[in-house]
Amino acid sequence: MSWLAAIIVGGIAGWLAEKVMKSDMGLFMNIILGIVGAIVLNLILGLTGLVDFQAGASFSFSYLIVGFIGACLLIFIFRAVRGRT
Repeated sequence: MSWLAAIIVGGIAGWLAEKVMKSDMGLFMNIILGIVGAIVLNLILGLTGLVDFQAGASFSFSYLIVGFIGACLLIFIFRAVRGRT
């Protein structure tokens, strides 16, 4: 995925996760959460052998879903570490 597409899709995924998890992060953190969330969840799914999403593809709905779920997971972990679950 190109950098511009990754930023846009990561921002959307992070924004969606922010709304679902009732968090207040900001645009930059939404982008970071979406991109890092997609990378982390893709790695986890790849290690388990369940799914391997192609990072080189252009915009894909699966990247948005994986980014959203990964961002929600990161927000959950961050809250658990801080003790705010």
